[in-house]
Amino acid sequence: MTDNGSSRLDNPTNISLNPSDATRESLEYKTVSVFLVLLVCAVGIVGNIMVVLVVLTTRHMRTPTNCYLVSLAIADLTVLVAAGLPNVTDSLTGTWVFGHVGCLGITYLQYLGINVSSCSITAFTVERYIAICHPMTAQTVCTVSRARRIISVVWICTCVYCMLWFFLVDIQVSQDGHVQCGYKVKRELYLPIYLIDFSIFYVIPLLLAIVLYGLIAQVLYLSRLPNHCDTSATTLRRSCREASEARKGGRQARPKSTLSSRKQVTNMLAVVVILFALLWMPYRTLVLINSFVSTPYLDAWFLLFCRTCIYANSAINPVIYNAMSQKFRSAFRGLYCCQHLEGNQRELSMIRMGVGSIRDPPAQGNSNRTNENARREPFNAATHMTTNQNRGGHNEIATTNGKKNWPL
Repeated sequence: MTDNGSSRLDNPTNISLNPSDATRESLEYKTVSVFLVLLVCAVGIVGNIMVVLVVLTTRHMRTPTNCYLVSLAIADLTVLVAAGLPNVTDSLTGTWVFGHVGCLGITYLQYLGINVSSCSITAFTVERYIAICHPMTAQTVCTVSRARRIISVVWICTCVYCMLWFFLVDIQVSQDGHVQCGYKVKRELYLPIYLIDFSIFYVIPLLLAIVLYGLIAQVLYLSRLPNHCDTSATTLRRSCREASEARKGGRQARPKSTLSSRKQVTNMLAVVVILFALLWMPYRTLVLINSFVSTPYLDAWFLLFCRTCIYANSAINPVIYNAMSQKFRSAFRGLYCCQHLEGNQRELSMIRMGVGSIRDPPAQGNSNRTNENARREPFNAATHMTTNQNRGGHNEIATTNGKKNWPL
């Protein structure tokens, strides 16, 4: 191996990490890899686009929490497009085909999506804690406008932070001619950067989530909260308003209480955090171990498992929303029904335009024109009626029995 190849093996830490050449070239590995990645990416891309559309097009879904979920969906889309789809090409061709610019840009987008996902999860965890444990403060802090400003700051700061990866990756060519996108710095330089990244975007968010969801659970499950909307209590006005809007947007016959609605949202977000921790753990653990051992562990099938877990984490959140949130389920259904209804209306309008030209038979059209002329020229109309009466009984009967002379 050349120095570049050795450097790539010494730094097996990026998502586009490739296994050994022998396994990578096998038909079995290519088939399984391409099928899994395409399946997960397809589900994730469609689901996250639906989340964005639902929140942007449905008024009662525009809440602070859902704003953070839109940020999370966009970040997950970035991961799936920048990490999943290039991995399919790499598995099929066995080499990097996107060049030097693609290596820099794709790696940058990978880590941008990963880090924004972590920050979005942290943001909605803090928002839920304030909304439930400090409802008075939430009246002024947990607003849609503030959520948008926080999201903008998160994306800007993360974009600036991720520019560091422009100086850490490069194209590398092995002795057998395989071109790969890997890290060009030595392990001694990369290890501190990775440990900082690992702490800021994985360890700290999870520790914070554990503490905050523990406090939230204490309030929701151990403290007494009113099960109805008390209009005199300012601490519950916002929650009551959200529950009322949810009832307007959904199709449930019985309204849900404020407490059950809070529990439903909190449970859903807690599952998102738990899956984030579990699905990222194999990859994070592998990179942490490989950063310290002399010979990195590069089993092809385990690497495929790690990558699939990452893609699944970005694809599974819309499924969780649909399974655990009645508001999202109704909004998803409404989005589909609106699109279906618009298609039916377009088809119906086209049918009406086509039928409109042949709707009236010639006899009726002649009769209408005759009546119109009768109003304008009474003497001509009288002469015309007299002529029709003298023509014979058949036409008289046809005209008398009905205006339309359609065959039975």
